[in-house]
Amino acid sequence: MITAVGVVVPARDEQHLIEPCLRALRHALARLPASVERWVCVVADRCSDDTAVRARSADRVVVTRRPLTIGEVRDLGWHAVRAAFTGHAAADTVLLNTDADTEVDVNWAAAHLRRVERDAHAVTGPAELAAPVPGPPDAAARYHAMLTGGPNVYGANLGVRADAFEAVGGFGVRRTGEDHDLWRRLGAAGFRCRVEPAAVVRTSARLDGRAPDGLAALLRDLREKPVA
Repeated sequence: MITAVGVVVPARDEQHLIEPCLRALRHALARLPASVERWVCVVADRCSDDTAVRARSADRVVVTRRPLTIGEVRDLGWHAVRAAFTGHAAADTVLLNTDADTEVDVNWAAAHLRRVERDAHAVTGPAELAAPVPGPPDAAARYHAMLTGGPNVYGANLGVRADAFEAVGGFGVRRTGEDHDLWRRLGAAGFRCRVEPAAVVRTSARLDGRAPDGLAALLRDLREKPVA
């Protein structure tokens, strides 16, 4: 039985989006059983704005000024969560990941929890865009075509049981694609990785994302590269 759920939110210069993100998380975590301890950690990564101040409703804000990859940033948040959950076994603890430009659905945390307790070590779910796909009229169709044919793993919507996460070494030093890399390593190690349609997040459709080669880069490509 899961007894603790921790959420890690990396944030770099997200003063305009971090508060809506945290409000959505509070609503979602309130849907968990009362017996489940819950904790939110925001990692303010080299911010030059008021992100850390506006994240004060989180249980902890970790501020880092040194250059780190996104994998290391997520791991830093996880170490803070585990330190808070010293009384909970790793097998009874779930790490949830989202992003500062993302708002989770009110049933998000509960959907992750149910799926882990049913049959999963790792869970991902849909990441819907909060605005239309930018670009020419066919951009939206091309975007949705990319989402078919296999699991789409998003750091903005990823849950992992702590014992599985620690067994494969966490996210590690990954400049980009840390979500897909972790998912691949979990599967290769024999852990059960599942897609949960009920665990939904809504993420921004901005074109200036913080992660290189992330969703923003994909949306820029769709805007700038019309079908041949």
